[in-house]
Amino acid sequence: MMAKKASDFTLMITTIVLVFIGIIMVFSSSYPDAYYKLNNPYHFLVKQLIFAILGLFVMIFFMNFKYTRLAKLSKIIFLGAIVLDALLFTPLGKEIGGATRWVVIFGNTIMPSDAIKFASIILMATFLAKKKDDIRKFWKGLVPALLIIGFSAALIIIQPDLSTSATLATTLVAMLFVSGAKMSHLSGIGAIGVVGLFFAIKGEAYRLRRMTVFLHPFDDPTDAGWQVIQSLYALGSGGLFGAGLGKSKQKFFYLSEPYNDFIFSIIGEELGFIGSVIVIILFLIIIWRGIKIALSAKDLFGCYLASGITALIAIQTLIHIGVVTSSLPPTGIPLPFVSAGGTSLMMFMACIGILLNISRHVSLDRS
Repeated sequence: MMAKKASDFTLMITTIVLVFIGIIMVFSSSYPDAYYKLNNPYHFLVKQLIFAILGLFVMIFFMNFKYTRLAKLSKIIFLGAIVLDALLFTPLGKEIGGATRWVVIFGNTIMPSDAIKFASIILMATFLAKKKDDIRKFWKGLVPALLIIGFSAALIIIQPDLSTSATLATTLVAMLFVSGAKMSHLSGIGAIGVVGLFFAIKGEAYRLRRMTVFLHPFDDPTDAGWQVIQSLYALGSGGLFGAGLGKSKQKFFYLSEPYNDFIFSIIGEELGFIGSVIVIILFLIIIWRGIKIALSAKDLFGCYLASGITALIAIQTLIHIGVVTSSLPPTGIPLPFVSAGGTSLMMFMACIGILLNISRHVSLDRS
């Protein structure tokens, strides 16, 4: 027996609160860059506001778009993401810091990696639901799943963007785990991933430095360890209640892009330990509701789709906070819903919309 109910109100409100916090913190953390470099202190604020409003419409759209249709459209959505990724290697591709991760279309900058994450989760959920009886088999279950994981990760790593690629691969493996794949198969995937990561890091000197600097950042305080040290200074100086909203010192060119990859550092500095914990609790609520929705989904596709979305949010949040606290090597991973970036915000809002849609269809008979 199935029941249709209202969308998950707790998830919706928590997401909106996080986005609102993000708008405030983007304005605060971006003010120096916007004022001194762009001569417009409201540059990033206006952009984030626009994308937040668009993201709200995107969330509402997917909240009312029957999620089961996504399974039928999964290949088309994935193909669209591939085409968008291919545009990186055309004149539309924009190179920043030696990496071409952005596409400029009609003056707007888009990150294809966000589209790939979104499309890959839908494709994997579709595959797992269709192959529910074969998922524990090597050739019919594991190998096709590995092809999806490998190809999706490769689309991002060629940009190059190892950290985002690893984030997506981990998310897809988590979905495979939820589907009931053999632990021996998952262990094999993990081993392959570790070996691949080792050679990817070893092959690039800057990646190797990143892997070691977070352990001993003060060994190279003016170069490789600079960002990590400044992030720790920001968190440490915030104390229990913070320096006060807008009163961060580290955002004044000590941290590069404090409104993006290090926004949690500014949250810790301005809002203190209390503010940081509140933000973490909000993320935990989203993850909790996502798990609950996955467990209550009326079908396997909804379960796997909700699991993948929740895993992506959880993993990306964990990595971002891990980096700014020097618990993980420095990587360019934004904080979902909070960091500046229109493509990322709209992608995550679409994901929440899908979760809300799944939450409206609850299975009352769990047998």
